[in-house]
Amino acid sequence: MNARRTRFYRDKLNAKWFGVCAGIADYTGLDTTLVRVGMIILTFLGGPLTLFGYFATAWLAPRKPLELYTRPEDAKFWQGVRASPRRTVKDVRSKFRELDRRLASVETYVTTTNSRLFQEIEQLR
Repeated sequence: MNARRTRFYRDKLNAKWFGVCAGIADYTGLDTTLVRVGMIILTFLGGPLTLFGYFATAWLAPRKPLELYTRPEDAKFWQGVRASPRRTVKDVRSKFRELDRRLASVETYVTTTNSRLFQEIEQLR
């Protein structure tokens, strides 16, 4: 597993200020607006401590590399890995089992005594 894809980054591409809220949204898979509203509410409830945490995160967190995800499906997959690694492993194992089952059925079909298929293969030789 590529550790870069499971790390938290500031998302300057979708940022309003420093990209912290956009980074949290990207990391968790939540809507960016929801994270921003939550940050505003937390600022009113937590006061200067929340602002300190925001600016500390903006200073410490690295910028999100542009080449991190090549497709939107990749971004969704890695968000799932970060949110629930066990579920992701189960999903991948399930997909591999299904592929293995399908491959076994193809092998069974090809290796049985299928005279028509055998004749077609012999004609190709």
